This record gives sequence, structure tokens and C-alpha cells, in this order.
Amino acid sequence: MNEYLKHDDWCIIEEGFNPENQRSSESIFSLGNGHIGQRANFEEQYSGDSLQGNYIAGIYYPDKTKVGWWKNGYPEYFAKVLNAPNWIGINIKVGNEDLDLSKVKIDNFKRTLNMHEGYLERSFTADFGNEKVIEVRAKRFISILEKELGCIKYEIKSIRAHDKISITPYVDGDVINEDANYQEKFWEELAVESRPGEAYVTLKTKKLDFHVCTSMKFNIEKNGLVVTGAVKEKQKEKYIGQTVELDIKPEDTITIYKYAAITHSENHSNDTLTIAAHNILQRSYEKGFDKLFKLHANAWKCKWTDSDIVIEGDVAAQQAIRFNIFQLNQTYTGDDERLNIGPKGFTGEKYGGSTYWDTEAYCLPFYLRTSDKKVSRNLLLYRYRHLQKAIENAEKLGFTGGAALYPMVTMNGEECHNEWEITFEEIHRNGAIAFAIYNYTRYTGDETYLEDYGLEVLIAISRFWAQRVNFSKAKNKYVMLGVTGPNEYENNVNNNWYSNLMASWCLDYTIKSITKLQTANPEKYKALKEKINFDELKEAGKWTNIVDNMYFPENEELGVFLQQEGFMDKELLTVDDLKPEDRPINQKWSWDKILRSCFIKQADVLQGIYMFEDNYEDETIKRNFDFYEPKTVHESSLSPCVHTILAAKLGYKEKAYELYLRTARLDLDDYNDEVHQGLHITSMAGTYLSIVEGFGGMRLINDELHFNPFIPSKWDLYSFNVKYRNTLIKVEVTKDKVVVSNQKGEKLRVFVSGVEYKIKEKESKTFYCN
Repeated sequence: MNEYLKHDDWCIIEEGFNPENQRSSESIFSLGNGHIGQRANFEEQYSGDSLQGNYIAGIYYPDKTKVGWWKNGYPEYFAKVLNAPNWIGINIKVGNEDLDLSKVKIDNFKRTLNMHEGYLERSFTADFGNEKVIEVRAKRFISILEKELGCIKYEIKSIRAHDKISITPYVDGDVINEDANYQEKFWEELAVESRPGEAYVTLKTKKLDFHVCTSMKFNIEKNGLVVTGAVKEKQKEKYIGQTVELDIKPEDTITIYKYAAITHSENHSNDTLTIAAHNILQRSYEKGFDKLFKLHANAWKCKWTDSDIVIEGDVAAQQAIRFNIFQLNQTYTGDDERLNIGPKGFTGEKYGGSTYWDTEAYCLPFYLRTSDKKVSRNLLLYRYRHLQKAIENAEKLGFTGGAALYPMVTMNGEECHNEWEITFEEIHRNGAIAFAIYNYTRYTGDETYLEDYGLEVLIAISRFWAQRVNFSKAKNKYVMLGVTGPNEYENNVNNNWYSNLMASWCLDYTIKSITKLQTANPEKYKALKEKINFDELKEAGKWTNIVDNMYFPENEELGVFLQQEGFMDKELLTVDDLKPEDRPINQKWSWDKILRSCFIKQADVLQGIYMFEDNYEDETIKRNFDFYEPKTVHESSLSPCVHTILAAKLGYKEKAYELYLRTARLDLDDYNDEVHQGLHITSMAGTYLSIVEGFGGMRLINDELHFNPFIPSKWDLYSFNVKYRNTLIKVEVTKDKVVVSNQKGEKLRVFVSGVEYKIKEKESKTFYCN
């Protein structure tokens, strides 16, 4: 752990500059708006250790894989989000000396991420020696309203400097990804254009022909007066900078306003990129930094109205949950169905910025509860638009007849991950996508998605499951061989309980959905049958047989579901048996030793129980939790939240809180010593669920909301809002009462600890605890 950040309700604060923390801070203080994102790199040059990172959603590069591409079925490339042209750069020189925080003496350094209003601010004094001292205050935001705009206000005050100062705002497209094969660069120059105070760099990717125009417009004030005069221009390949030189003396203040527009070929035609950028810059320049920021800050405050969680009595917990919600809201806004959520969001290069099953299993429930339903619907439409690619992915592996295998990792629907045990065996992601359709439909009540898009996806996935299982004469059951469950510490196993469960449930859900559409809209069902050549009698008949005869490994003596066949042959140790020096095992043990051990990376059996909790009695859940949780090392960031929710349900309040702490401040305190690579964006959704479904006990039963809350002993109060269909509900929990309010919407019936309440709009009901 690395606890160097100050605790605060609404801000992330770093006081004092430690170069060893710089990469971590670049991740933690990142900004984004769902379309562009920027690590917290410095505006001025910095020669210390740094991961430069500016990313554009949907712009990627198919880098050649180093392993496996020559084998049938292997992906030919690994897709990665590209480090895009640097738009934040403002080089500063005082006299002949560069402002570089790795070279000058730094005092009073403070960096603040204001989550309530969505901006990053930094201040420090820089001592160059020779009686030259300046004070810098920099503030920037990426507009949540204007999806292609970033803004910077950079102030320099002379404390003891009487010299020339040169200021060079620039755009630099000569960038590289840290994980590039053989240091390859991915951008080619198309054009560099400029006029005083304004510049444009247009590039294209070497593959796929994405075009991007990164542009800037700036103005400079000295002591509140606009500076006019000569601008010296420096242009080189993929770069343009414009330098303004001024005299500076003690107490002088120079302010640079820099506006950057980032336009690209996914949103504009190639021949209009510069025009579009110019229009954005001109509008922004005319409004000015302060007005743009006010509009941006107000938009963020509106976001918090629906999604905030309040915690009183524990500032560290309050800061953590708001940080997680903030990062989720600035990573994905749901206004573009072509976009999705990378596990690191816009905060780092790891995982390539690609889409994983994390979206459907963890993120979609967060957006269902905090945003308009169109946000979650667009996440589902993203998968629907990739259905044909999913069918092609399955065909590469020998599946036929319209069977679909959605990719484990993707940018465009095509599989781009080349670890066999994950790419081709971790097929449970098909089930997560099907479950997301079910989750969306039951939560929103929107049946039109299922009718217009979802059923087609379900049938394609069901066709895959029907071919992926085989009938075992020895067991007289259908079995599934050679898979990897969510627990990636067991590969190539037979009859993984979770995978078999997801396959069986999906087939059953698809059959029920077919019946529903047949009744509700027979003409639409007929059109779908013809479109996909669906033989209902033959195909659905087989699916029913599989559902009725699926094999589920179980230990009857212990009364637990087995992770997979042979699990009881392992040496059944617990995490308490591990030596501290063996943790984490994924960094200390060989992969061979991990695979032969009983230790679990993340919830597997418990993941299935969590998703279908209503199907199991509390005693069954308890037996499985008590058996598997002590064997779980939680070395996946996605693990603790599921355990938290189940522990809370079982009344294991201290265990629930202990597990919650593992996920809440995972990045802020750098539990896994890896935040320098980027944040765990998708697991942040699990942190939200830990409070709402875990401590709040929220469940949807028969289309009605149920809450069974408790409050952690260290908290005085917590509250959260949830959107449910046409209502906004607020739940507030203290040590002696629960208050449920209908903030907005139609009359609603809810249950609190089993007690029924009918609540009208603007009305509250109070439940007193024993």
C-alpha cells in the first residue's frame, strides 16, 4: 500500500512532490469525458519518470501479436488504444532555464482533483537558483458538455524573477505507446497548419486509417491585460509550437488560456476535421475559460444528483466511493453506442483499452441504477452491432449455423486476445452478455430491446452453447469440457459449475423469450425467424433437452457446488495457510503451482450464486460461501464486491466490511502496487454495488424493490439514490433508522426489511431499527 493522498470528502489531494509517486498520480488524477481522456501529465516539460497518455475513445491500433498468430483460430493482432497527440503541452523557460520539475527546486506542491466539479488543479513554487523563483497555478478540465474539447488555465507569478520568460504552447503528435512492439510509432503526418495563436496537427494511423486533428487556440494575459506581439513558430514532423516572449519582474502575473479541440474521423468526414476543430476552438475562445468551466461544473453537479453516495463518519470511505463513481462517470457517458468501457478507462495502456465481459457483469448494473436507461441500452446495442463479428469468431473455431461467441477482448467485435486458456476457454462471457439483456429488461421494464435486438443475440449465443456441450454416456448428462471460469487460476477444466450454469440458464431464458415474442408480436417473431433461418422445433427442442439434462458437479457430503470436476482432489488449504511472503501468489508462484492449488483468483461458484440468488436457500448460500471464501485470494479486482454482497446477505457484517475495504480504496491506496499502469475502472462499479446491494441489501423481486440494509459500525450514516423505471429513490441509513424517499416519479411500492411501504412522489417513509 502507498497512502500518500490526503483524505477529503470531495477532493483527491496530493501535498508535496515525490517523483516516485508521479506515475501513480498520473493515473489517479486523470480526467475524461467518455470520449477523450488524459492522464495527469504536467503541462510543462518533465524529464522524470512518466507515462504520457492522452486517449481517444474508439481510436485503436491492431498491433501484431507476438504469440500464437500462426495457429488456426488465434487472433492475428492485439488491439490497443493509442497514445494520441499531446494537447496539454505548455513549455516554460525563465531566462535560459527550462521549467522542469525534475530539475528545479520545488516547494508548496499541491495537486487536487475536484470530483464535484470535474477539474484538476496544481500549484507549486519553482526555485531556479540565482534569485529566480516563480509560482505556478494550473487548472484544466475536459468538457463534459463539449465532447471534443479540453481547456487549460496556466498562471505564472514572479516571486523573485526579473528576466525574460518564454511560453510555448504546442501540439505534439510524435508520441509512442509504452507497450508498442519494438518501439513502433503508430501515427503518420497528414498536415500541419497554423496562424498566430492557433495551430492544427492532422495525423492518421498507419493501419485502419483513423484520422485525427488535434488543435489549439490560446491567448496570454499579463497582469490582466491581453498580450499582443510577435509569435515565433517552431514546426517539425507531427509538431507545432508557438513561442511568446515577455519580460517579467516580481509580482507580475502571466496567464495562459489554452483551448484544445480533438476531432476525428469517427465523428467527422476526413475533409472537415480542421473545419470542425476550428469551429469548436472559436466557440470556446469566445465564451472564455471561466464561462466554459461554469457550464462544465454545473453539468457535473447534475450527474452527482443521481449517482452520489453519502457516507458520514468515515472520510476515507466517503472519498473512495466518490472517486470510484467519478471515474465511472467520466469514462462512459452512454451517448454513443459505438463506445464501451475499457478496464483502465482513459487512465493507462494496460489491457489495451478494449472491451471485456466486465462491462456486462459489473458496469451495466451501475449505469442501470444511476443513469437514464438509454445509457445501459447503448451498452447492449454495442454488442448487438457486433453480432456478426461474434458469429465469425465462432466460425473460426468450427461452430456453424449462426452460433456466436462474443470476444473476450475486443475493439470492433473481433477477438484480439491470444492467451488460449482465456480467449477460447473463458466462454462464460457469452453468458454475461445474455444476463445483461435479462438484467436490463427486468430492471427497466423495456421489452422493446429484447424484441428488436436482444432475442437475436440470445438465439445466436444459444446456438453456440448447444454445440459447445456434448452428451456424456457415462454420466447420462450434457457436459462441457475444456473451459476456464471467471477464476483464471484453473484452466482447461471440465464441467466448471459456473459455465455450465450460465449455458443452461441462457438456453432456458432464450426459450422463454421466444415464447414471449410469439405471443406479443407474432409478425416480428416471424420476421426474425426468416432473417436468421431459425428452426424452432429442431433447435429449441434440443435446447430444452440440454437444460433438463445439464451436469452440475456437486459434493453431496459437504452440500457445496464444485468449481469443476476434480476440485476435491486438490490439497484443500485456506488463505490463512499461505505465508505472507507468498502473497500475491500471481507474482510469487509459478503458473504450474497456481493451477494445481485450490486457491481462487475471484468468485466463480459464488458469482453464479450471486447472479441467481433467488434460486438458492440461505443455507445453501452459506455452505458455499463458507467453503470457497477462505480459499479466495482476491487477486482480481472484480472479486471482493461479489463476496461483500453475499457476506452482507448472510449477516457476516464484519466480513462484508473487510471485503469492501479491499475494493473501495484499491487504487487510492494502491493495494496491488500497480496503479501506475492505470486505474481499475470496471471494478469500481463493483464498489458501488457493494454498498447498494451489499450494505443496502437492494434486490429486485417480482418487479419490486426490496431493501434489507445495515450500517457498518464505523459509519454514522450513508445514503444512496437509485433510479428505477420512472422513479428516483433515495435510501438513507443510520444506526437506528432507515428512511426511503420517492424523490421523483410515480407512486411506488417498496419493501424495507420485509415491511411493505407505498410511497408517493416527494414522500418519505421511516423504518426504525430494533
